Parts: sequence; structure tokens; C-alpha cells
Amino acid sequence: MAHQPASQALKHLNVVDLTHVRTGPVCVKQLADWGANVWRVERVGNPADFSARHDSDFQHKHRNKRALALDLKSKEGLAVLYRMVEKADILVENYRPEVKHRLGIDYETLSKINPRLIYVSISAFGQDGPYKERPGVDQIIQGMSGLMSVTGAADGPPTRVGIPIADITAGLFAALGALTAVIERFASGKGQWVRTSLLESQIFMLDLQAVRYLMDGQTPKRVGNEHPTGVPTNAYRTKDGYVNVAPTPPMWGRLCKALGREDLIDHPDFAAKEARRKNRKMVNDLIEGITLTMTSEELLGRLSAADVPAGVIYDIGQTFNDPQVKHLKMAHPVKSKKLGDITLMRQPISLSRTPSTIAVATPEFGEHTDEIMAELGYGADEVAKLRAAKAVE
Repeated sequence: MAHQPASQALKHLNVVDLTHVRTGPVCVKQLADWGANVWRVERVGNPADFSARHDSDFQHKHRNKRALALDLKSKEGLAVLYRMVEKADILVENYRPEVKHRLGIDYETLSKINPRLIYVSISAFGQDGPYKERPGVDQIIQGMSGLMSVTGAADGPPTRVGIPIADITAGLFAALGALTAVIERFASGKGQWVRTSLLESQIFMLDLQAVRYLMDGQTPKRVGNEHPTGVPTNAYRTKDGYVNVAPTPPMWGRLCKALGREDLIDHPDFAAKEARRKNRKMVNDLIEGITLTMTSEELLGRLSAADVPAGVIYDIGQTFNDPQVKHLKMAHPVKSKKLGDITLMRQPISLSRTPSTIAVATPEFGEHTDEIMAELGYGADEVAKLRAAKAVE
């Protein structure tokens, strides 16, 4: 099949996808979902490309792409990649830094073939420096970035976040970098090397916690479900569960009224946000003493009426069955060649003229080798010879 763009927004961009595992595929998925023509290069004879192919995770990461299989260790397979680079706008890779040089697919080499190429590299620790060749995965980065030090109960151990947030974050920033370079290329006519790492991306995501150290000299600690600086914000127990309550500082009075404790509004221990922060435990104990007398539904009713932010804590099944989530249509159907009708997640961004969809499901291994090779100018006889040489599959 010819390229079926998932959106009109990026349909003019050709992307070579050399990525694996998660963070690279997350980056390329962003481009594919907005219509880019993605050529996913899979490794000839690679068992990993078969064994996990029909898992939900693999299906989620590689939709809206087309796939061909190449042996980049052979000169014939490498020549095919070089021809792809001639036609490409963006190439994304997440090898360890030295691997791309060993294969002859580094930025210096490929930019000579196509000076307009935007070459995106994602690594664990960066392209240079003392840790550049270290292996690194999401949980290692969650620890080294400081994220785990501020996650979990105050009296408990450092805790990882329940999703691979460093992988996902680095992939999203890489996509942002690629598109920033595309926009710059309109002015300069030149490509460039876009680099990010899991470590840099996750440190950036520390946001207010990082600048508390950099500007204020504070080393943030774990506070469980509480906000690190705003009090009260917490998951409070009710008769039948938990409810997140998160008023901004000006909403203190509204919260007190909703809980039937107007006497606390001007109390010297609580009236100012600094006082509430100082008396964090006392504030939380007072509020939970009240919330424990109510059901979650009753508490939510009171707080909603008072226009105080509050919400239940769902499991993921409950999330997708929530009426607002259903209205937003975050769950998106698509038909898989192998699996039939499946459901994935759509992009969380809406554009009025060029929306994104899931146009096609994840391809089977090397499913589009012949048609992509034809687009690159190879004849059927040439493809047959390359296949016989095991350079393509």
C-alpha cells in the first residue's frame, strides 16, 4: 500500500526510523501520527522483531508506519539506507553513541549524503562525557535524575513512577527538537544534529523541584501524595476510598466553608500559605478528620459545589470508562492485519484543520519492503538479488 498519512500536517516529511525499545519509537510515533511518511527499518533475522510484534505495547508504538527489513552490516543493505537518506527529511536513532560510527550511519557520514537531513539521536546519558557508553534504561535514569528521591511516602523508600517516564519524556523532547529543526531549515536550508538523552530530559522534567535546589538551595524530600510546596494538597481518606483535593492558595476559605470549618479560615496557624506549609501535618490531620466522616461521593459533591478542585483516584479501567474520557475519545479503534480489530490511544492534541488519526495498524515484519524499495527506485530484479544476498527481507 502507498503511504496513508494519519494527518495532513506532516505528510510532506519523510522519516527514517532506526529506533528500538521505547524512547526512539515514542519520538517517531509522534511524527507518524501527524502524517509523516515513516520508513521503519527492521533488522533482517532479528528475533525481537517477531516475538513481541503482536503485544499491545509494540502495536501502540509502531502504528502509522511502514516497515522494511535491512541488514545494515552488509554493504548492500547499507547502500539501501543511504538511498533512503537521500530522500529523507528526518532520521531518528537511539543506538549507543559508538554503534552508529561503527555501522557508518553517524551524522557526519549521512549529512554528506543529504545536507538537509535532520538527524535525531537519543541516548541514555548523552553523546559525549564520561557516561556516554554506559547502558541505561528508564528505571536507572529515574534514580540518577533525582526523580525517585521525590517520589513515594515520606517514611518509605525511593519509588519509581508507574510508567517509563524517562523513556517517554526523552522521546517527546526528541520529536519537539526534530520539528524545531524542520522549522529552522525553512530559513537556512540546512539540516542539523538534534540530540537529547533520557538523563537530560528527566532532569528537565523535575521542573519546580530542580529549581528549588538551583535557586533556593533546598534539596526536596518525598512527601507522598502531598504537593511539595502547596498545602493542603493530598489524597484524603473517606468512608469508602480516597479523594484527591488540590485547592490553590486563594481557595483556602472556600475549602474550609465546604468542609464546615469556617473557623479555620482566619486561624493564625492556617490563614497564610506559609503558615499552612509550616503546619502541614496539622492541616492534613484536620482535613482528613472531616473527610473520613463522608463518602467519596458526598465529599466530591461538596467540593464541586464550592468550586474546589477534587477528584477520585481511578484504576486505568475506570479511567477509560469515565464519561468525560469517553467523550474525548482517547481510545481509538484500528484494524490490524494479524490481530483484527484492536483499540489503541489517539494523540492528546487536537488540530482543527489537520487532525491526527490512527490510519493504519503496526505493520508485520518487513511488510512493505517491496513497495518502499520501489519508491526508492529499485527494480524487481534488483530487489530479488538483494533478497537473495540477505541484505533485505
